[in-house]
Amino acid sequence: MSIVVEVVNRQRAVAVDAAWLRRIVHRAVAAVGREAAEITVLVVDDRQIARLHDRWLGVAGPTDVITFDLAATGAGPLAGDIVVSAETAARLARELGWQRRHELAYYVVHGLLHLAGFDDGDPGERRRMRRQEQAVMAAVGLPPPPRRSRRAAPDAR
Repeated sequence: MSIVVEVVNRQRAVAVDAAWLRRIVHRAVAAVGREAAEITVLVVDDRQIARLHDRWLGVAGPTDVITFDLAATGAGPLAGDIVVSAETAARLARELGWQRRHELAYYVVHGLLHLAGFDDGDPGERRRMRRQEQAVMAAVGLPPPPRRSRRAAPDAR
């Protein structure tokens, strides 16, 4: 089995280390217990993610992460696109007092967990997903996300 990760940077506002982000995805896939995946991480700006947010979720305005699950079945390899806003990551990292690359990685982990079948649609699911986010962040060698309000947590799907 193999893990294929492509990182595409389509914005210029924030510097992105694509190789580092690719390594994070590889480790995160292993941390969720999967041996195979085909993941594309698309790094965009707020304007681009706002267009996707409106088109696919019917919500106006930017968000932090949107996940498109492309897998044929839930039990097979992970497959999907994870779209993250580098501008939102930079802004929230500044507000929360941690590195923007860690905030961006947090969005990618959140999106990856959606691909692995986690959801945050109700309070119980949200708590379960937050615990898993912290476990995966630790497994890939990243600090836990700072305590955040409901507003600041990724709201992707």
